[in-house]
Amino acid sequence: MHDLTHTTETNSARREVRRVLLITLALNLLVAFGKIMVGLATGALSITADGFHSLMDGASNLIGLIATRIAARPPDDDHPYGHARYETLAALGIGVLLLLTAWEIVSGAVERFLSGAAPELSPLAFAVLIVTLVINIGVSTYQRRAGRRLRSEILLADAANTRADVFVTLSVLGSMALVTFGWGWADPLAALIIVALIGRAAWDILRRTGGVLVDTAPFAPDQLRAYIAEVPSVARVVRARSRGPAAAAHIDIDIEVAPETTADHTAAITGAIRSKLCEKLGSVAEIEVHCVPQAATAPDYGLLARARADALGLATHEVRVCAGQAGKILELHVEVPPQQTLAAAHAQVSALEQAIHVSIPEICEVVTHIEPSQAAAAAPHPPICAPVDEALALLRAHYPALDWHDVRASGYSDEGCALTMHVTLPAALTVEAAHAIAEEAELLLRTHCPGIQRVTIHTEPAEPTAALAAPTNETADQAT
Repeated sequence: MHDLTHTTETNSARREVRRVLLITLALNLLVAFGKIMVGLATGALSITADGFHSLMDGASNLIGLIATRIAARPPDDDHPYGHARYETLAALGIGVLLLLTAWEIVSGAVERFLSGAAPELSPLAFAVLIVTLVINIGVSTYQRRAGRRLRSEILLADAANTRADVFVTLSVLGSMALVTFGWGWADPLAALIIVALIGRAAWDILRRTGGVLVDTAPFAPDQLRAYIAEVPSVARVVRARSRGPAAAAHIDIDIEVAPETTADHTAAITGAIRSKLCEKLGSVAEIEVHCVPQAATAPDYGLLARARADALGLATHEVRVCAGQAGKILELHVEVPPQQTLAAAHAQVSALEQAIHVSIPEICEVVTHIEPSQAAAAAPHPPICAPVDEALALLRAHYPALDWHDVRASGYSDEGCALTMHVTLPAALTVEAAHAIAEEAELLLRTHCPGIQRVTIHTEPAEPTAALAAPTNETADQAT
């Protein structure tokens, strides 16, 4: 689901990038031809150079349009990570075009210094340059804002290019004013100033795109670790890496979890990490999370017992360890199908107790409480800790189709409270699927509600619909 949403958002953003490039292409071509015609008519080298610079802007827009279309292609066998780097290459190409333009202007300026010829200027030339200056300011602002909003390398590179045009045009206007006072040398001097401005814009583009091509990390490892630290059940972040552009980054995370963590719980943790990073960083291309067992740590008896229960298809809650005279005593509640006989349920729970004894030798006694999975609803109890309302709102927002009720809170530790609740699920849902929902909901609450230290969720099937229920006496009389 996340991959589909990310793909849809990415395609929509690229369509908007192409629309911005088409608009700026039309404006750049209008500006370029206006400057070139005035420059050729007056012989002003700086105006002609500025016109060809604007023409290169149009060429960069075309490169960007082609590149964004290629970058929108889905991953294939030859490009398993997608085609986003083509947009980076296009931005790099814009930087190279700027350097070529600068070289041509330098050549013309040197020739003008040697010949000593002066351009012939007119009020029309001043008018054309002022109009193009206004257009360039508008285009640069438009592209820069769109590039930041869409996190597009090609738009930011093109905005830097157009922003250089603004300073170029200001330099040309200054040189024209000096030429009108008879200082003909101001025209080639302004052309050299233009070269310096173009070179700076080219360097900024090459530095930014080069960083992407050599896999410079778009996000600092400490920044990623700080975000992941907000997710419970992560013992330690072993390694945090990122590469690619910020708008399409690939992130690799290695974390330690308790050795007793089940596969379902691990999947919930990795899903929570992906959701947290997407929430903090926005759109990213891919997030890979690798879990390794935490070494040399005290065993988590609750997780160990839950793992043994999961292997037998049993749901457990209220797991705790206390000290006895002969050693540690493990107490837990075990849920079984309500229609199951006591003998069959006792056999299952005995198998669980034996598995716990084998896997946790230091447990001298296992005390189990057998209860049906659709235990009678407890009487409402007034909430006694602040996060209850917040928890209910969070659960109903993420699981709007489910009925969360009988929510109770009690003191659990100095750092938070314990929360117990019931949730009604479809009767045909498997125990495994119901348990997975409870695990996800528990992790969701502990991630977003710091005041909740412990969560116990009782899953129960929905009652039969009214249409399937036995008819009442009144209904039967009416039928008669």
